Amino acid sequence: MKADTLRALWNSPKRHRIRSSFLLLAVYLLLALGAPLIAPQDPYDPLQIQAWEASSPPGTIGASGHAYLLGTDGLGRDLVSTILYGLRLSLVVALTSTVIAAFIGLTLGVSAAYFGRWIDAVIMRIVDLQLSLPTILVALIAIVTLGPGVDRIILAIVIVQWAGYARLARGVALSEISKSYLDAARLLRLPTWRILFRHLLPNSIAPAITLIPIELGHAVALEATLSFLGLGVPIDKPSLGSTVANGFQYLLTGQYWISLFPGIALFGLIASINFVGEDIRRRLDPRSRSHDA
Repeated sequence: MKADTLRALWNSPKRHRIRSSFLLLAVYLLLALGAPLIAPQDPYDPLQIQAWEASSPPGTIGASGHAYLLGTDGLGRDLVSTILYGLRLSLVVALTSTVIAAFIGLTLGVSAAYFGRWIDAVIMRIVDLQLSLPTILVALIAIVTLGPGVDRIILAIVIVQWAGYARLARGVALSEISKSYLDAARLLRLPTWRILFRHLLPNSIAPAITLIPIELGHAVALEATLSFLGLGVPIDKPSLGSTVANGFQYLLTGQYWISLFPGIALFGLIASINFVGEDIRRRLDPRSRSHDA
């Protein structure tokens, strides 16, 4: 995104809401990056976990003198630390899967437009089939087939998301194929990979900028959903979704904090990503920009 676009977005008529969204997302990113330095405890280290202090309410002072500001979960892990590390893992999963899905989808989309014929037909029929199915159904089928694990949940989200990028890129690439710069590239007998990746793909990628933030928030929510269902991140690797799931069984006993605080953090993260994505889409879409002027 160009600097002037960011500047215009920052100074738009709705700048107060836009700035709040960007600042909230920036806080989440800083907390995730600084988790090892900020967190009072490493929830991955069993030597730092006091199992006898499991399900302690917020404000409890532990036997070691450590104050559990948000309490502990059912395994005795400090909830502040669990949320910070869970935020870190959730963002890593979402960012990694979104980048991979965007690259695969954009590449297949421009390839379908460039080669046409049976390649276009095969790719787009697969895209149509996948987009006709509910997202959560595709994710469940993928994760059940692949099995649990961080790398597998990333792959499952990639499988869910690539089709949207492919359809978007194909539509843009079809309008680019007839332009003179591609005719010149063919006349110069440039390699096909160079035409695709050096000429066609860069000129077809602009609409994906508006889709990436939306899909990033979708990836966070999807990881949380799969982890909540017990099919995502393993219990020994806390994400925001698995932390909420771990506390769900304690709700009936009144230990609300185990799910409440991670749930608030998860909601804020998804909301900030979606707000930023919507602001970017409005700025880059001329039709939306005219309404905001």
